[in-house]
Amino acid sequence: MSSREILEGMRTQGSNEQIAYNITTTPWGSSPSSVSCYLYDVTDQSTDTNVTSTKLSGSASTSTDVITTPKVVSLVLGHMYRMDVRFTADGNVYEAIVRIRCE
Repeated sequence: MSSREILEGMRTQGSNEQIAYNITTTPWGSSPSSVSCYLYDVTDQSTDTNVTSTKLSGSASTSTDVITTPKVVSLVLGHMYRMDVRFTADGNVYEAIVRIRCE
């Protein structure tokens, strides 16, 4: 696990589920702002396919030191995904990683 990966580690999600993930930014800094989320299908390890436009629904939001991501939707059974969550905290730009396996 990378120091950029969320403390909860790998997440699992069903193909019919729609889940917005909460990320606590305390390991990086407080009061996150300027949040953007990108989702990649990383099943084929030689290519990361950007699926943001079809697999993320809605917008990210923040409350104190927690980022709530857009809902992750319509995942493909057996595929692996990586969500990159970029944000600003304490004057620095960070990128947290959420790994998601569709079961």
